[in-house]
Amino acid sequence: MSDQEKTSLWQGFKAFLMRGNVVDLAVAVVIGAAFTNIVNSVVEGIINPLVGAFGTQNLDSYTSCLKGPCEGTGDAATGVRILWGSVLGATLQFVITAAVVYFLMVLPMAKYLARLEARRKAKEGAHEVVQVTELEVLKDIRDALLAQREQNEGTTPPRGQR
Repeated sequence: MSDQEKTSLWQGFKAFLMRGNVVDLAVAVVIGAAFTNIVNSVVEGIINPLVGAFGTQNLDSYTSCLKGPCEGTGDAATGVRILWGSVLGATLQFVITAAVVYFLMVLPMAKYLARLEARRKAKEGAHEVVQVTELEVLKDIRDALLAQREQNEGTTPPRGQR
């Protein structure tokens, strides 16, 4: 490989890494990994005890026997079992994760961005009103000066000056 090819490869790689998408994705992965601990804590510390009040904290123990005899647990279990408890647990954890992400991250951020946008629009609107008002004042001054000139001269100015 020539020095020029190495330089262009390095520059291309640097450009790829510095793109917003890659950096945003890396930040999202790190935040997601950290956020997983929060969600797991909520599930283990709050949801599982609430579920445990009605049954067991470990949803994996909920099964139904499809073809008997269903005896034993784990690897020593006999029969054909449907492990609906583990599916329920995974579904519950997904719903909790989605709810926590939505209510603690997405919704507040959306409200914050909406407020910022409303402030920006209000600022633009106020700036526009000021510009329109200044223009109207200048037109009024021009018209008053033209009217004063007409009174003093007693003649009407040509059309192009109005």
